[in-house]
Amino acid sequence: MAQGSTIEWTSATWNPIAGCTPVSPGCLNCYAARMALRLEKMQKGTGKYVGTAGKARDGRPVFTGRVNLDEDALDLPRSWKLGRTIFVNSMSDLFHDAVPASFVARVFEVMEQCPQHSFQVLTKRPHRALELANQLPWPDNVWLGTSVETARYYDRIRLLQRIPARVRFLSCEPLLGPLARMPLKNIHWVIVGGESGPGARPMQGSWVLQIKNQCEDKGVPFFFKQWGGVRKKEAGRELEGRTWDGMPQGV
Repeated sequence: MAQGSTIEWTSATWNPIAGCTPVSPGCLNCYAARMALRLEKMQKGTGKYVGTAGKARDGRPVFTGRVNLDEDALDLPRSWKLGRTIFVNSMSDLFHDAVPASFVARVFEVMEQCPQHSFQVLTKRPHRALELANQLPWPDNVWLGTSVETARYYDRIRLLQRIPARVRFLSCEPLLGPLARMPLKNIHWVIVGGESGPGARPMQGSWVLQIKNQCEDKGVPFFFKQWGGVRKKEAGRELEGRTWDGMPQGV
């Protein structure tokens, strides 16, 4: 179901899909896998989270690769009359290989028919988004972003730059290393955050400042989500004595 969100850069989440597959180091301590296990237990082994997550040998929650489609959730944004900023599939990846292209198209159809909302689609699979791009409408209210946790994944940015979304954004979270000379042409927003929760890997302040400075040089809005850590609330989200809540311009 759609629900309000505690994620700092959005106001609600919408999950017509559940489940994923780890693809890069940012997936190691995935909060969504932890949540999927909790939700399946709460729902007593029923619902869309069944079988989507398990535990690795070291006890960490991990997605199993099973992906479940939730037909009942598809129409929920239509019932929200007041405009909201909606994170699409916080518990999955819309462009996972196991999601049929026809279902991706139906999600886009709903987004196109709900111009009162802004939809934030975040993927670690921009290669598939690009493959499907010509088959999909790209209304102005659909934002597309990709995750970039280390410089090894700059290719994701270059793929994103080729997709005709009005707003293209980067989520550098969990930030696991320095990101120098980021390719920011035609990128409209950058989010940065440290990892949080059990096993959180530390983030260096110099990495964050490096990204902030690049964004300022290129005129790209910069959003600092959190320092993270096991006690993320105590660590807060101030950088250089203030919060940074930049958002895409003209939306």
